[in-house]
Amino acid sequence: MTSLKHLDLKSVPCPLNVVKIKLAFEKLSKNEQLIVELDKGEPEEMVLNTLKEMGCLFKQINENEESIKIKILNEK
Repeated sequence: MTSLKHLDLKSVPCPLNVVKIKLAFEKLSKNEQLIVELDKGEPEEMVLNTLKEMGCLFKQINENEESIKIKILNEK
């Protein structure tokens, strides 16, 4: 069974949002998923680039004018 954790990082500045995502991701158990909400623009770019560098599987699940929501899967 897959469990979901949620992290709301709207209004959290760079690079603090990247640090918080890394810490939350490290605490995930196998097959847990992390839902992250963050601001569009620089936070979105920094976080997505960091996730790619970490080799994380993620997908965008929601977006509006101000924010984006992504789901990160821990397969380890």
